[in-house]
Amino acid sequence: MFQNKMLIVDHLKKYATIYLFMLVLFLTGVIFGAVIVNSMDFVQKQDLFFYLERFFEKIAGSQEIDNGEILKDSFFYHAKYLLLLFILGLSVIGLPIVWVLLFLKGLVVGFSVGFIVNQLGLIKGLSLASLSIAPQNLVVIPIYLIAGSLSMIFSLTLLNKLFSRRLSQPILQPLSRYAIVFTLLLTGALLAALMESYVSNEAMESLIRTFYKQ
Repeated sequence: MFQNKMLIVDHLKKYATIYLFMLVLFLTGVIFGAVIVNSMDFVQKQDLFFYLERFFEKIAGSQEIDNGEILKDSFFYHAKYLLLLFILGLSVIGLPIVWVLLFLKGLVVGFSVGFIVNQLGLIKGLSLASLSIAPQNLVVIPIYLIAGSLSMIFSLTLLNKLFSRRLSQPILQPLSRYAIVFTLLLTGALLAALMESYVSNEAMESLIRTFYKQ
């Protein structure tokens, strides 16, 4: 256990720059998402909010949302995202796409929170965002950051081996570690999906019904 902990610490020290880069890339996406909301004109916001409000009205009208369906959809979405990052890490040319995916994930989060707050106001908007968006993202965002960073690290490792004179360096051991960590991240994605379907969804429904009773 102690040895594994030291390996993780050494890994983080060695690749701290890459993890920091991925975090900054994600946060840049969040900022861009918020900026997009503020740059939208009134008609665009109203058109988009129309569909959101219809969704709220269905929930307020006691229409139940199938938690099992949300769990399945959410998990498969995360699984496909992680699988894509895993595959891109196996190819050096896929590295820029990894950056784009992390940026887009941040953009979606920033836009979602920004739009809800912009349309519902600070108190209602933050309350809804905190209950419907934050719980699962507190789990899944670190998972995506780790996955993106590992994908970049493995891709750079392949690139290094490609141009290194030590062509006999084994690749099987790093590849097996890479696959094992992604399997663990997939387990974390299942936890995020469970939180979204049985925590965030229930909390969101209760809060929306409270809004419409006022």
